[in-house]
Amino acid sequence: MDKTDMSLILLLLQNSRASYAELADKLGLSVNAVHKRVQQLIEADVIHRFIARVSLLSSQGLTVYVSGTSQLESTKDLPDKLRSNDSIFWLALSSAKYIYTGAFIRNISELEPLISYVKREASISEPTVGILQPFQSPSGLKPADLELCNLDYRIINALKDDSRRNLADVAIELGVSAKTVRRRLDRMLKNGLIELTLEWYPDKSDDIITLMDVKLKPDQNAWTAGYQIQKAFAEHALFYWAFANLPSALTFVVWTNSMNELYKVRQGIERENSVASAVPYVLCIGYIFKTWRDQLAQSLSTSST
Repeated sequence: MDKTDMSLILLLLQNSRASYAELADKLGLSVNAVHKRVQQLIEADVIHRFIARVSLLSSQGLTVYVSGTSQLESTKDLPDKLRSNDSIFWLALSSAKYIYTGAFIRNISELEPLISYVKREASISEPTVGILQPFQSPSGLKPADLELCNLDYRIINALKDDSRRNLADVAIELGVSAKTVRRRLDRMLKNGLIELTLEWYPDKSDDIITLMDVKLKPDQNAWTAGYQIQKAFAEHALFYWAFANLPSALTFVVWTNSMNELYKVRQGIERENSVASAVPYVLCIGYIFKTWRDQLAQSLSTSST
């Protein structure tokens, strides 16, 4: 993949229903060129699926990352074991037997059982647990603006396995007008009630994707430091996670074409004034699992009928 492919993927991760015209305008390409790139990424299974689901703001859930060095002799059975937990959405097996897991929990009471489960199944004795900041609703919204009706849930459910689906087809399936579907979808997007994203498998390409764990020096603001690092290394630092419970920790997703490039990026990040250390873990293979969030729209649309 080239930088344009990566930029395209990042745009679709943020909104997988973005039109080819919108994507072409942001990337400075023709609509046909964007369409061709998307199809090539789909054929390579780098883009596996376009998905829609109820946002974490709507479901009041939290995103948690649990990582650490595994003591398992073999991880071949680990994906199937973690898949059975309906909170875990992501598993990354990286270099040095370092494992990352991502999970959606419904509330904080589910945190300890999740940690215990990952520790046991992945054989991680001392895991690092990072909790992402809860989603904040757009300013100026009233409580009623954050509510989803039965039709909203039905729309999300109709888009959950193909978020780029034609809305006219969705309207026919749901027995309403396409105008109504468009109006409800626009409202959900504006108020942050729906997540439109994709399942991305970077390990299906020939590029090097690295999870870079960055430790900040004392008294550094994680959001400020993260923004400055990403700006300085924009060509390679795709995005990062900052954690509500780990104020001195950041995890960057870094894209490079070679190990030499990765070495230079790590050196550069460690030279930043805010950084104490940067430890890279090269992604070997990743897995994406369905969770309770993927079934939420269907269950709520049925229960509220």
